[in-house]
Amino acid sequence: SGFNSIGHMDTMLRGRQQIGHYKEGEEFIQNVFHVLSQIFTGKEKSNLAICWLQYEISKVIQCLQAKKKKKLKAQGRKSKKLAKNFLKAPDNRNNLCLWKLYAYLEWLLGNTDDARKVFDTALCTAGTGGLKSAQLCSLSLLYAQLEVELLESVEGAVTSRAVHILTKLTENGPYVPYSGQVLSVNVLKARKTYEHALQDYLSKTPVSDQDQVNDTDQLVNLVGCYALFQYLTVGIDAAVLIYTQASEKLEASGSQKCENTGENFGVLNFPTALEAVTLLHTNLLRFHMKISVYPLNPLREALTEALKRYPSNQSLWRSYIHIQRKSHSASKARRFFDSVTRSTYSLEPWLFAIQAEQMRKKLTEKVQRADVGEIHCTIPETGLTNRIVALFEHAVQSENGTHCPLLWRMYLNFMV
Repeated sequence: SGFNSIGHMDTMLRGRQQIGHYKEGEEFIQNVFHVLSQIFTGKEKSNLAICWLQYEISKVIQCLQAKKKKKLKAQGRKSKKLAKNFLKAPDNRNNLCLWKLYAYLEWLLGNTDDARKVFDTALCTAGTGGLKSAQLCSLSLLYAQLEVELLESVEGAVTSRAVHILTKLTENGPYVPYSGQVLSVNVLKARKTYEHALQDYLSKTPVSDQDQVNDTDQLVNLVGCYALFQYLTVGIDAAVLIYTQASEKLEASGSQKCENTGENFGVLNFPTALEAVTLLHTNLLRFHMKISVYPLNPLREALTEALKRYPSNQSLWRSYIHIQRKSHSASKARRFFDSVTRSTYSLEPWLFAIQAEQMRKKLTEKVQRADVGEIHCTIPETGLTNRIVALFEHAVQSENGTHCPLLWRMYLNFMV
């Protein structure tokens, strides 16, 4: 009809209704997937199936966030049917990535027991690659992370299902589903195995670029598993220590490569590995703060350091805004946003700076209009409005901002 956006633009609210996936855009995307799946074969077809399933999962997450139960049920049925069809194909039966996404889908839909069965089946059929297999590590890490999120506190977590999964991963034998207990001797053995494996990976020099891509993926999964294992069996400080060691080592190898080659070619994947490790680190700190008493400063420092280095990482910005909402003083966050926007071309810092101020404005208005119905307060809050308009003005004058439809729409929306 001329005004519909393809896919979705979920950052804008239209009255009470959240803008979701449009019908025409949705049809277009589905057609693209159908056409491509007939053209591709082998590895490409499997990769396409993974992308398709990830897209379906994104829609399920959107239904969960919007709390639309009816829509979630229908979307869940469609997505599950698609996932099962993919796994029936002979090429995909041993594809751990697809099994992982299918299990995650079941978990999101609230079918925890079914998801566990899928995870267990995948781990049983995956063979005995242990820490050497990147896909097996990735599968175990997601399974363990989801299990940890169900814990209400870290006390007694040593005998939890998550520790069982992470311990079994180090044993190089066939996987045995959780039976309700984890032996202390196995935990000690697993810790030694993780320690040696991490040292080996950090001291290893990759032969070719392809090796390096595989190694960096594997390193991120290994660090994630080991840190989560330490978190559950020793505590948060032990986990943070592993993230710090891995980050230092990755930074050192990254800068060393730059000096050796005189260019950035060899380090193509190091920033991504470092970024992924940082993300795991900040997510764990956020989770720990949710279930126990822990100071905010370590998380704030980790996030500010990471955002200076990766100013376009949306997950990190979301976490940053989330923790800043808890503090009553906005000046520190404003100074930080200002310093990042000056030093980078990416648009994310502008968009999130605007979002942070809009949240603050909403909060102020809510407090000022409490219990008075629609009577507006006598002292209008113009300071924040002017600040938001100024941010929009600066953002649309930047090189990338001029060409960003989302930014212009947000500006128009705000002015209305």
